[in-house]
Amino acid sequence: MQQGKSDVLVVGELNVDLILNEIDGFPEIGKEKLANSLTNTLGSSSAIFASNLSSLGPQVSFLGKIGEDSFGQKVLRSLDQMNVDTNFVIQDPKLTTGVTVALNYGNERAMVTHQGAMKHLEIDDITDTHLKEAKHLHFSSFFLQPNIAKDLHILMERAKNMGLTTSFDPQWDPSEKWEIQLDKILPHVDVFLPNEAELKSLAGLTDWKSALKEISEMANVVVAKLGANGSAFCKDGEVKMVEPFENNHIVDAIGAGDSFNAGFISRFILGDSVEECARFGNLAGALSTTGSGGTEAFLNRERMIKLAMEEFGLNREELAL
Repeated sequence: MQQGKSDVLVVGELNVDLILNEIDGFPEIGKEKLANSLTNTLGSSSAIFASNLSSLGPQVSFLGKIGEDSFGQKVLRSLDQMNVDTNFVIQDPKLTTGVTVALNYGNERAMVTHQGAMKHLEIDDITDTHLKEAKHLHFSSFFLQPNIAKDLHILMERAKNMGLTTSFDPQWDPSEKWEIQLDKILPHVDVFLPNEAELKSLAGLTDWKSALKEISEMANVVVAKLGANGSAFCKDGEVKMVEPFENNHIVDAIGAGDSFNAGFISRFILGDSVEECARFGNLAGALSTTGSGGTEAFLNRERMIKLAMEEFGLNREELAL
């Protein structure tokens, strides 16, 4: 990607995904199961978001940390192929690049992640020079990056003070402790993007609508990703639903939430309404499920447009791609 001011700077984790499909059962201690299909692809919430956002038009740059190893080289090649600027990616020869092993069972998956270099990213790695190069800052995967997570409120405040808009997707907490000071972070975040399970866990509630209302009180905009049920946001104390785009031929759901984020932010930086952003996010999430690994559906721009028109009934004017 040509160097210069980007529309969006993504700060986050980087890893590859080893995805196993067509598995002949669930793992059991002391036993071996077979998988008939293996995919080695770019992983991580942040990287999938950056790649798919770039495919939708905005100029995107990435700041993260990887090792000087074969997985790290795959990450760089994959991002470069998607026209994501990797000049800010830090390679540390003393560290290993992260990797996630994902076991797919229909629309559900189980994952095991080795954090590697991602957990060593720190706030001092992100300078004002980096922030000045962008108009919008996106951060993802709070619980996988403890060294920067503790200072996230400082980073977001710095970005806002420099005139950037901001977004934040917390992702799942592997420890399920949900120790995060949202009251310090969210005032500096323009768009907060949890999914339904994360939203309920963060609020400590069993009803997602109540959780959305509660967290919206300390935030600017909170958008709940509801999978096959679309998405929702809270306005004037009322929950507003945004209908999904249904895909009856799902390949896998990996990266669908990150693709939603890409669709949403691609319209948010243009100044569209929250409802229009969420609608386009729903479309991007649905498109994601037509390919494997989270990014495949976005590799071919013309195919993406054709799918959106033929499968989901949109026209080129609505797509604005």
